[in-house]
Amino acid sequence: MDEKRQKSWDEPASGQEGGGEASEYQPGGTESDTARSTTPSPDERLMEEILEGENLKAAYEVVVRNAGAPGVDGITVDGLKSYLAAHWQRIRREILSETYAPQAVRRVEIPKGGGGVRKLGIPCVIDRFIQQATLQVLQRRWDKTFSENSYGFRPGRSQHQAVKQAQKYVQDGFQYVVDIDLEKFFDKVNHDVLMSRIANRVKDKRLLKLIRSYLNAGVMENGLTRATEEGMPQGSPISPLLSNLLLDELDRELQRRNLHFVRFADDCNIYVKSERAGQRVMDSITRFLAKKLRLKVNKEKSAVGKPSARKFLGFRFLKETDPRICVAPPAIEKAKEKIRKLTRSGKGKSLTRTIEKLAAYLRGWIAYFGLSEAMHDFARLDKWIRRRLRCLVWKHWKHGRNRLRHLRQLDINEVRATKLAGSSKGAWRLSASPALCYALPNSFFTQQGLPSLLQITQARISSRRTAVYGPVRTVV
Repeated sequence: MDEKRQKSWDEPASGQEGGGEASEYQPGGTESDTARSTTPSPDERLMEEILEGENLKAAYEVVVRNAGAPGVDGITVDGLKSYLAAHWQRIRREILSETYAPQAVRRVEIPKGGGGVRKLGIPCVIDRFIQQATLQVLQRRWDKTFSENSYGFRPGRSQHQAVKQAQKYVQDGFQYVVDIDLEKFFDKVNHDVLMSRIANRVKDKRLLKLIRSYLNAGVMENGLTRATEEGMPQGSPISPLLSNLLLDELDRELQRRNLHFVRFADDCNIYVKSERAGQRVMDSITRFLAKKLRLKVNKEKSAVGKPSARKFLGFRFLKETDPRICVAPPAIEKAKEKIRKLTRSGKGKSLTRTIEKLAAYLRGWIAYFGLSEAMHDFARLDKWIRRRLRCLVWKHWKHGRNRLRHLRQLDINEVRATKLAGSSKGAWRLSASPALCYALPNSFFTQQGLPSLLQITQARISSRRTAVYGPVRTVV
């Protein structure tokens, strides 16, 4: 962008709200002389750092890349560029003068795997843009101060790292886990407690007011807007960082007690050597959370037990003496429920199209759960998926005469084909019959594009071993 056009964004012409060409939006610009004179120290100039051009460009790219549904104003990500071109200079002035008012978030509910619903809050795209710009600046400052045992929503950290760290604790002899689940954490965060922790790190009063305004923006549900006196919207870019800041006090308390723990967002596992010690830790930490952070532990989902009997981020450990990582049963049941929906017979659903959708889901599923070291989980799930597809094919063939014709074409002998086609047994039971398994072998589904979870995982393990030890050499 040339100097003249850049200046038009920083200093809008009189009578123009946008101050520039809408078709050539570039966020950013230098702060005004007034803002410069009233923010003498770097710690009090955070708003200027947030509104700096390169930071805004990076935020814009992230928001567009993440896409997402529109908020209460109906503006989509595709419309963000033109909206910023028309309104950004006004919004910028309002932010710096502490008069900017975020819009309410749109409430949506999604079902949870264990029953119930998870309430998400979808901010308007302009508020997602401002929050993302804020997140980028604050995360650079705060992240390095967080505990090494905190893995949630942090650059360079992941669920897999958290699970592997938990595995190491079990291998080191910590045979019991204090599994703490916070009750409706994002819905119950106390605003005053959170803001006091933010104020300890942020000296720019304009930023404090902006963050408070986002917490109090309200929620629109069923066409009605209500005020929010507690909680943070899940779905807001800045909420994960604020949750890490609040729970950093829990991390510091656990470190002060020399406890071994792993935390991913509001999921916290503490590893101890006896059940008695675990109960003592559970009671004291429950009191700490209630008194210091005003957070409540969900007693129905929290417990002290063996790591093999508890799940963490969708995984569990096979046994304490051999803590291999495996997929937790609820995660497998959730996957099966999704697969049932994808393989349900219906009008106009071809086998090819069904397998395309199923393959896309399975590749995403194994990208996460491929961390498991228990191959039998994948072998059993592969077998169950192929049976579901044989059942689907059988239903597609519809009636006895058509089924007999297909079985003959697939080289099933006349006697077996006639018996199978005329059977009165249900499709699911017949999908496990030797004749149908012979007619529709595993290779048939592979040719159709169905990935094997077992083979994908074995290939990854082999590639990791090759990367560490080099290619296998054949000794003659």
